[in-house]
Amino acid sequence: MSEFCDRFGIRLPIIQAPMAGVSSPAMAAAVGRAGALGSLGVGATDAPGARAMIAEAREKAAGPLNVNLFCHRPAVSDAAVEAAWIACWRPQFDAFGAAPPAALTEIYRSFVEDHAMLAMLLDARPSVVSFHFGLPGEAAIRALRAAGIVLIATATSVVEARSLEQAGIDAIVAQGWEAGGHRGSFDPDAPDDRIGTMALTRLLVRETSVPVIAAGGIMDGAGIAAALQLGAAAAQLGTAFIACDESLADAAYREALAGDAAHHTVMTRAISGRPARCLANRFTRLGADAAAQAIPAYPIAYDLGKALNAAAKARSEFGFGAQWAGQGAPLARAMPAGALVATLAAELDRAA
Repeated sequence: MSEFCDRFGIRLPIIQAPMAGVSSPAMAAAVGRAGALGSLGVGATDAPGARAMIAEAREKAAGPLNVNLFCHRPAVSDAAVEAAWIACWRPQFDAFGAAPPAALTEIYRSFVEDHAMLAMLLDARPSVVSFHFGLPGEAAIRALRAAGIVLIATATSVVEARSLEQAGIDAIVAQGWEAGGHRGSFDPDAPDDRIGTMALTRLLVRETSVPVIAAGGIMDGAGIAAALQLGAAAAQLGTAFIACDESLADAAYREALAGDAAHHTVMTRAISGRPARCLANRFTRLGADAAAQAIPAYPIAYDLGKALNAAAKARSEFGFGAQWAGQGAPLARAMPAGALVATLAAELDRAA
């Protein structure tokens, strides 16, 4: 564990998950000041936006910073599927007195083809870069490594983890089925064994030779201690930070996290087009009814999801948000991010 922390420049074996749309530069900086690894999710922005986020985090705190990219397969548009998806949700737009989008677009660019983002990273040189949904090309990995950047990537299976190790990734996030937000699966259409965090962590510790970071359902120091006992070098926590002061989660998201919905998280593709664990809400319930219908590719489907959420919020209906959260959601605590890290560290000490 100390070797891992030394390499990453942190005091605690704790990583704040890079939740795009929720984690903020202020959060990453506060986590870093408290001795853990703060993270920024930049998959939903472009190179200038990511550069500004990195600069803001660095202004607030020195030290290591993890910058996370989406490496999904670039979307292939299917006009018929997209038109049918719009028609499926038109009654909901009508109910809110709004019109659905006339067409859907690929709202996020995958890092695998974003040369401007790669150039920015090579110039800004964050200490850590992490990947979700797979990996970029070999040339990008070589360039980032040559720049002295430590590389992390997510795996949801042994097969994915082995491919990450072969690609030269420095540490692997073992994302269990319990985890909130998007599954990191390389291929969302392939069979998913839905391996939980405990089993996946043990498997990856045994089957790979690189450090393993446990992720999914870990909300407190006892959970971190359990992950370390399983052989993980560190634990990554996301849902635990959603209620923090520096989180970008809106009031409705925070209220849902503190309510009954936290006890009923569901995995859904309806919101974005990829499997993701969300607090139970109107969108997830209606999405289950629409599950038999073909869903547009990620992130094309997300274009409609965001439009529907905006239409609903305009009518004071807050049940259509992408309120990502893991199965440990009822254990979330509201406090400043730095205080949460200090609390986690104290709990870890007591549990060790």
